[in-house]
Amino acid sequence: MSSEAAATTTKGGRGKAKASKAVSRSQKAGLQFPVGRVARYLKKGRYAQRVGSGSPVYLSAVLEYLAAEVLELAGNAARDNKKNRIVPRHIQLAVRNDEELSKLLGSVTIANGGVLPNIHQNLLPKKAGKGKAEIGSVSQEF
Repeated sequence: MSSEAAATTTKGGRGKAKASKAVSRSQKAGLQFPVGRVARYLKKGRYAQRVGSGSPVYLSAVLEYLAAEVLELAGNAARDNKKNRIVPRHIQLAVRNDEELSKLLGSVTIANGGVLPNIHQNLLPKKAGKGKAEIGSVSQEF
């Protein structure tokens, strides 16, 4: 076999193999989020003079994980409300009921999200069953 024929069929050598199809960086990393687009935004945003090759992959992976987490919790909230479609209300319920996501998105307002159903304990009516005996014993003990 000549050296020219070997260069086209095996890996290595100069240039691309002729039969190989283009594989995106997202496919190489096994991600759904676009690594190339994130790289472009990082360069265009001028956050630094240079952008390493691993940074857009890492950032895409983090963003994909966060999106998957929020979508899973919002899907559960939608199912709890007997709905098939996720609306902003479900995202709000999912984020605010999760401790870590609530901390991350603490200062974020979700449009049409509403608020968590919550009534302060002091506003709830007192129990009427055994109230009088307790009130007399606690009344003037300080």
